Order: sequence, then structure tokens, then C-alpha cells
Amino acid sequence: MDCPSEENLIRMKLDGISSIANLNFDIPNRKLTVFHSGEIDQIEKSVIELNLGGKKISTEQTDQTAFKENKNQKKLLWSVLAINFAFFIIEMTTGIISKSMGLVADSLDMLADSFVYGISLFAVGGTVIKKKRIAKLAGYFQITLAIIGFVEVLRRFFGDEKLPDFFTMIVVSIFALIANGICLYILQKSKSKEEAHMKASMIFTSNDVIINLGVIIAGLFVNWLNSSKPDLVIGTIVFTLVIQGAFRILKLSK
Repeated sequence: MDCPSEENLIRMKLDGISSIANLNFDIPNRKLTVFHSGEIDQIEKSVIELNLGGKKISTEQTDQTAFKENKNQKKLLWSVLAINFAFFIIEMTTGIISKSMGLVADSLDMLADSFVYGISLFAVGGTVIKKKRIAKLAGYFQITLAIIGFVEVLRRFFGDEKLPDFFTMIVVSIFALIANGICLYILQKSKSKEEAHMKASMIFTSNDVIINLGVIIAGLFVNWLNSSKPDLVIGTIVFTLVIQGAFRILKLSK
């Protein structure tokens, strides 16, 4: 799951807390500024429950009451949703054809991001209960797919399977890497130009990019060692990350 996805998780988790006036995210530095009235205990507890490593840094008073709304937020969410879901289909299809569990697992990670953006879009204006129901459905569906993936990895590990197509693994992962970079760029378009230099660091520190690089490296090792084991190893790692992301989504339903 990438940093913008985590931002959406936090927004949905804090939705419904009436004391919150505005949320200001600094994704590159992984900081969140919450403008609120009253006590911060409920807000802090909600963020910590997501297990994203959140902790309170400081609290101070402010006279700011007016906040600029991002009118293009919905359009941006639709864009990244479309890119992530398109690559879910591409990687799932090519993963099955090339017999690569790494690509199949990475496709589920793309689907996980699509779930988060989708929940944000389709639940806009809806009740908190509606959002929780959608989050629960998405989380359990994601866990089910990941478990099926784990079972398939075990079957291939102990079975006699043909080698995955390392060339397809590498080429598709390179395109997925580019797609993730585009998504992060799109999500940061509304930020000030002064923060533009931070985009590169965001891209290279996101989980999605690390996963893409992992599949590329696994493809190289498949060819070098003439073994499917590197593909199964990266597949297992990514399926684990997908399940972790699913549990974060499920926390929204509590």
C-alpha cells in the first residue's frame, strides 16, 4: 500500500469526528496536522488503531478557521483508481499466463489500493455505517484472494511446475513501476511547487515501488538460477503485505 492510500485510510477513519475542522497531510515527511476543537484523545486513538506507526508530535493553538478545499480531489481519486485497477487486471492476467506468483501478488496489492480509493469515492456523502460496511467487504475479499495465493504458492513449491516467464515478469513490473510513479505524481499535483522536489523520494520509499523492484529482481534470479523459487519467495512476501493492508482496511469497519 502506498502513502496516498494510507492518507485515505486515515481520512476515512477520522470521518465522523465532529471536532475535526481540517486535515493537512505532508506525505513525503509522513506528518499529519489536525485542526480541531476540544480534546485530541479520540483523534489520537483512531490514528493509532490503524497501526501505521502514528504518534502525537505536538499540540498548539491556532486562530485559523478557514481552509481551502481541493475541488479536484474527486477527479484525482478517479484517475489513480483507474490506473491501479487497470494494472490489477494487467498484472493478474500476465501473472497467470506467465505462471508468475510475483505478478499475481503485485496485482492484489494494486487491487488493495483500488479498494481504498474506491471506498473514498463511492462513500462520499454517505453515512459512516455505509463506509464501514464497504470497508469490511473489501477487507475480507482481499484476505480471501491473498489466502488463495498462499495456497497456490505452497502447491507450486512442492509440485513440479514450469518456470515462470522471467521476461514477462520484468517488463510488466517496469510498467507497473512507472504507473505507481504516475499515481503518486497525480496525487501530489495539488501541492505547492515548493514540494515538487519531494516527489522522487516519495516514489522510491513507497511499498509499491519496492514490490515492483522485488518482482524485477526475482525475474532476474529465475533466469539466472533456472528456478521458480525466487518468484515464489517474492510472491509470499507480497501476499503477506496484502493481508496486512487488508487488516488496515478492516479496522475502518470497527
